[in-house]
Amino acid sequence: MNKKVLKQVSLLSIFLGAVLGVITIIPYLGEIAFWILMCLSSTVVILFMKKFSMLKITSVQESAVLGAIIGFISFVGFSIFYIPIIIVLARFLQYYPNYGVSMALNNASLGLIIVLVIFIGVLAGTINAFSGFLTYYGIDFFQLMNKKDEEHFKLK
Repeated sequence: MNKKVLKQVSLLSIFLGAVLGVITIIPYLGEIAFWILMCLSSTVVILFMKKFSMLKITSVQESAVLGAIIGFISFVGFSIFYIPIIIVLARFLQYYPNYGVSMALNNASLGLIIVLVIFIGVLAGTINAFSGFLTYYGIDFFQLMNKKDEEHFKLK
């Protein structure tokens, strides 16, 4: 991976995290958005980049490392948008989309919030490393099936 690809991955991950951070505030839809963030953000970014030919993954290790980077950065981007919005909604509008999270963020110190973001970001990175690994195998499988289909039709 070169610096250009890492920059593109970082920007897409932050954008995805920001969008999911805003969507997570919406009741019911927020739970789905959070699970997408925690488990599938690397799959979304990798497939998007593959579709527009911005990324070429050559090994399993590269896909896992890329998944971990995407997972961590997207969670940090999520937190940058989600936490201030939750605090503003709870303190000024008395609206608690997720009561437990709202109360915890309102009463926690900045240091504790930073530690929580880093800890959960590492967790999201680990889960997304596995998702990136599975995405690599899925892409490889579909490319292999397309080659077989093309060879099959050429023989006839």
